[in-house]
Amino acid sequence: MIDVIVVGGGPGGLQAALTLARGQRTVAVVDAGPPRNARAAAVHNFLTRDGTPPAELRRLARAELDRYGVEVEGRRAIAITGERGAFTVELDEGSVTARRVLLAVGMVDLLPELPGFEPLWGHTVFQCPYCHGHEVRGQRFAALAASEPMLDFAILLRAWTDDVVALTDGRFPVTDAARARLASAGVLLDERPLAALTARAEDAGRLAAITFTDGAPLPRDILFARPPQRQTDLVATLALALDPQGYLLLDDHRQTSRPGIYAAGDSVTMMQSALGAASAGMHAAAMLNHELTVSLWTGGA
Repeated sequence: MIDVIVVGGGPGGLQAALTLARGQRTVAVVDAGPPRNARAAAVHNFLTRDGTPPAELRRLARAELDRYGVEVEGRRAIAITGERGAFTVELDEGSVTARRVLLAVGMVDLLPELPGFEPLWGHTVFQCPYCHGHEVRGQRFAALAASEPMLDFAILLRAWTDDVVALTDGRFPVTDAARARLASAGVLLDERPLAALTARAEDAGRLAAITFTDGAPLPRDILFARPPQRQTDLVATLALALDPQGYLLLDDHRQTSRPGIYAAGDSVTMMQSALGAASAGMHAAAMLNHELTVSLWTGGA
């Protein structure tokens, strides 16, 4: 039996494994991929690693873990059974038994069935301006809002460009107060239902225009949208408590509703980024290590 199995090999899981290894714990990491940011050309807003391709960031992290004797295995976790002190993680090949589990599996993005959206996702359709806004600053932006409060996101984008159009896709009525806020910020509003995203003829990864069910297309270079997300199938089988937005509910020690299972990364928060996941991984690992070490020295499980 090892001390901890980390499920997920993104920034959150890799940082958690590093923290645990430095805490003198025996650790295994399983990660069958693919990573959520596989479409991104580079990781941004990550101190000392700004502009690093996601695959290279993982390679560097794994090399660091290797110095501590921690390997990242390309196996998929398909079930977790047992209880605090003796969990069994069933893998697509074999199984691992550990005293604790740390989930860092991220979320599943539910991309809309909007023609043209999926091929542009991660190239010129983004969800985080802090991750990608600087590189596309000054271009023609659009922001797709799922509700009236999300219209303020379009106002936020004015930090990166003077040309922003807020889109509602005809999903909700817009109040006069919201219209006034957008107008005062210099953000245009288009309430027509969307029909498709069209790419540039010379580059299938670059947005050219947004078309609607009626009227003229809207020429745009960049679209910001936040598709809904769901927990992974593995997390769903564990029946862990979720918050009202569908993210894992954690206690002050970063433990889920099931004793002995901790979590970090995108599955626990709407504020998602590589650096945020790494920070959360360190935090969860430190809390887990404290609880586990005290338990082992005082006769607990």
